[in-house]
Amino acid sequence: MKIFSENRQFEQLVHKIAPRSRLLRIWRLTGGSSATMTAFEIEEPDGQTRRMIMRSPNDVVLKRNPLAAADEFRLLQITQSLGLATPTPYHLDESGGLFGTPCLVIDYIDGQPEFAPANLADYLFQLALHLAKIHSVGCTDVDLSFIPRKANRCPELCRSGSAALDESLDDIRDALAAIGPLPQRNPSVLLHGDFWPGNLLWRADKLVAVIDWEDATVGDALTDFAISRLDIALIFGIDAMTCFTYYYRSMVSLDYTNLPYWDSCAALRIARLVGVDLAEWAAFFRPFGRHDITEQTVRDNYSCFVVQAFEQLRDYPRRNAARPE
Repeated sequence: MKIFSENRQFEQLVHKIAPRSRLLRIWRLTGGSSATMTAFEIEEPDGQTRRMIMRSPNDVVLKRNPLAAADEFRLLQITQSLGLATPTPYHLDESGGLFGTPCLVIDYIDGQPEFAPANLADYLFQLALHLAKIHSVGCTDVDLSFIPRKANRCPELCRSGSAALDESLDDIRDALAAIGPLPQRNPSVLLHGDFWPGNLLWRADKLVAVIDWEDATVGDALTDFAISRLDIALIFGIDAMTCFTYYYRSMVSLDYTNLPYWDSCAALRIARLVGVDLAEWAAFFRPFGRHDITEQTVRDNYSCFVVQAFEQLRDYPRRNAARPE
């Protein structure tokens, strides 16, 4: 009975989006933690088939922002208009009248996350290029007033509890707290919020889409950049992170003074996300052919990243004072 009801709901949705088209099938998508995602395929009057995805933010997201679906829909309209590699938004049900909760319909993009690229250097170049394009979108270019603003202070300072990646976390928190709120040295731009390989779709060695924009904010590009740097370090190693950093810095002219601060914030963030089960986190990559990613390799890369960031962070007050506003 439930399946019949769901089919009817999607048939009504198809009628709104593409009149005279026919629903062929629906299927659940996995992997999203902040939204329920259901894919569906339709046949258009000319016989062509098309796939789309219905995204519905979960209760936690909607409690934080009741307009989450509408904001994501509006943001995707903006990114599409600017030529960024993002899904096309087709339909918004802001009232939740059809499925009982707000939802949006976006393009189904034929692609997969890539964690074992044949050409790592080209892969990293494409990552840097797409992140640079996102960060080229400034508040003076388009209206981003509906997007939350990123604070110039680490949001992880009050986090507590055990974590598998617990090296020097208290020392990092103390150092960040001592620095206090940062002067923002760069213009506020669009931030993806979680630009890591799991949110990138590839096809034929080409990055074709950046997905999952629910964490988008506006702020200093370095906050986004630091998150990407650490994820690349954990998955591909410190040398790969260095290569990615070189590519990005060659494309984006910024004041990088605050990077050690945001690197340290990224270290606290990933420790929270990984939690206490590092083995499970490492095991995520095995279906993608990355049996070489183990608890130990993650610990080693994390430790190297933290040491580099913390060494620069300890010197931060003196360097920062040397560069007055």
